[in-house]
Amino acid sequence: MRVSMVAGNWKMNLNRAEAAAMLAKLLPALSPAQDRQYVVAPMAPLLELVCSICADSPVKVAAQNCHDAAKGAFTGEWPASLLKELGATYVILGHSERRHVFGEGDDFVARKVKAAYGAGLVPILCIGEKLDEREAGMTDEVNRRQLDAVLSCCQGMDLSDLVVAYEPVWAIGTGKTATPAMAQEAHEAVRAHLASRLGAQVAQGIRILYGGSVKPDNVDELMAMPDIDGVLVGGASLDPAGFARLCNYR
Repeated sequence: MRVSMVAGNWKMNLNRAEAAAMLAKLLPALSPAQDRQYVVAPMAPLLELVCSICADSPVKVAAQNCHDAAKGAFTGEWPASLLKELGATYVILGHSERRHVFGEGDDFVARKVKAAYGAGLVPILCIGEKLDEREAGMTDEVNRRQLDAVLSCCQGMDLSDLVVAYEPVWAIGTGKTATPAMAQEAHEAVRAHLASRLGAQVAQGIRILYGGSVKPDNVDELMAMPDIDGVLVGGASLDPAGFARLCNYR
């Protein structure tokens, strides 16, 4: 059985004191559970602090981004190996903000995934369509294109622990949420495509998360869907009580 994941992307929020205070409230509200995993993703300058605080807890830590190069003249960037050294377990790659605000293309994201694996990090690969693409019936086409870039770049590598996060761009931070049935349909199609490229056994083991205005009042229904293996949340992860409720979904 796939172990579900509840991951919180803090984005560019919280300073050191705020992060420590947030975790001081969150961690006591969580208990180790064999059927689920908890992840928080702070900004890179907070990684070492958050990894230290979470070291003896059930919470794992993800970085929000990395570069595809091991070193070089890339001002403002950081390599996957340093994130691993600081204590990160996962790294979020291809988030819609990286793709659509910072202009990262499919090939660049794919190279980042390969670099993350090379450094011993597990990628959380974000995919998803914009509103105009959904209205044009292109959801599956966009998801396949973004996946195929990674699968081709990482051909021959063991991708069995890859985490895919389906985040319809039109539902991120807008208050709009794909219905559980809509999310399940997209997740089922993603898993079918993974099976066509990697084989059914590997595809059945890959976790596919849903992201897009996930809240405490809709998480239970989303998590009841057979191909939704967890959630990747943004703003809702900044409130310790609300995020604990997401982690403790029923």
